[in-house]
Amino acid sequence: MRFLLAVPLLLLALAGSVHAQFGFFEHMFGGGGAGGPQHQHQQQDVPSDARNYRHNYEHSPCSKYLCPDTLACVAFPHHCPCAWHEYQEKFELAEGQRICASKGGFKAGETARKLELARKGLL
Repeated sequence: MRFLLAVPLLLLALAGSVHAQFGFFEHMFGGGGAGGPQHQHQQQDVPSDARNYRHNYEHSPCSKYLCPDTLACVAFPHHCPCAWHEYQEKFELAEGQRICASKGGFKAGETARKLELARKGLL
């Protein structure tokens, strides 16, 4: 008699364990099913006009120079950081200007060398 009671309890415990594992993988890979939380709160795409940017620019407090591409507040325009500093190198040009270029190659200074060649018209 005990055996007959233990089998359904064991099956119920295994079913719960399997459901929990698949639920973990489902959420890990962005699933969730038709009624899952991912389908209840979908994000909207950013509008294709510049109103959002202009709003952020106009409402960024800065008493010095506001960098137009990163909205960083700095003392001088050439102090503006690159937006993706992990992947870009900053180069200061004449007259307080700067550019950000993708880090290139495997050697240190390779991007600077290529920019200098481009400035001279050799690249």
